[in-house]
Amino acid sequence: MPDPRFFEDLGPVSLGELARLTGAELTDPDAADRPVRAVAVLAQAQPDTVTFLSDRRHAETLRQSRAGACFVPPTQAAAVPEGCAALVTSAPQAAYALSAQRLHQPRLSAQREAVSPDARLEDAVVLGPGVVIGEGALIGRGTVIGANSVIGPGVAIGRDCQIGANVTIGFALLGDRVRILAGAVIGEPGFGATVGPAGLIDIPQLGRVILQDGVTIGANSCVDRGAFDDTVIGENTKIDNLVQVAHNVRVGRNCVMAAHTGISGSVVIGDGAQFGGRAGVADHVTIGDGARVGAAAGVMKDIPAGETWGGMPARPIRKWMRETAWLAKMAARKEGAENEP
Repeated sequence: MPDPRFFEDLGPVSLGELARLTGAELTDPDAADRPVRAVAVLAQAQPDTVTFLSDRRHAETLRQSRAGACFVPPTQAAAVPEGCAALVTSAPQAAYALSAQRLHQPRLSAQREAVSPDARLEDAVVLGPGVVIGEGALIGRGTVIGANSVIGPGVAIGRDCQIGANVTIGFALLGDRVRILAGAVIGEPGFGATVGPAGLIDIPQLGRVILQDGVTIGANSCVDRGAFDDTVIGENTKIDNLVQVAHNVRVGRNCVMAAHTGISGSVVIGDGAQFGGRAGVADHVTIGDGARVGAAAGVMKDIPAGETWGGMPARPIRKWMRETAWLAKMAARKEGAENEP
């Protein structure tokens, strides 16, 4: 279930209504009045939730799921287990997105005060001019928040944190001693869209951002909230300016990311990993403990623990250096041959 501090539930909704909304075929008409209260990903689906299957590689997960209903393509309808209602559609992810929009929405704030009366501020909290604190927010003792920063509804910030000027934080839980420098944005929706009947549909981002104790986020960096699971930055990790961390990313403890690093969605990074400036990582890649990624490298596949990779596409650093040296040698040889009389 999406965290109620950040999202409002609009359900329950009957499966018949969802079938009409999405254009899916409900294979069991007797299930039309069955209510569902939320969407969920396959691994977390419950009897009162609706999920989706778009990749046959996850069919076995569906067979073992406790989901009450599932959007599936016609070719995977047989994978729906007994007790789970099948909603057959050629666009399962789009149907899931439309259902999520119907069942959940970000919690809206109607406050007129800069600091909501429902917010809880412990002793020795310092607020700069123009700071906005949303309903139900919690700010720990000794935290300093710079001018014109916005702390959204339900956000929890630990003790002795430093929040710079013009920072925006929403849908997030922060530990103690977290530093967020000027202009950073924490908890905005991750980049998720899918093709629907009338064009692209935004996939609601129903997760959170978790920043553990001692994390630093540099100026104008962005950490997106998860699509359903959380985006997590591990304890004592240090992120430079102008870094992008996408939805569902899980970063371990004591990692370092230099400026302009970009981490795509659902990447898993082990403890102590290091990234040079302008490094980029493709989605669903795993970076092992203590791995190092060279500046401007483009990581397209998993990196084992302790290895150093560079280049584009990234590969073990010694291999990349040998290949680069060989190419330079061959180019010089060809240039020399062309210049001979």
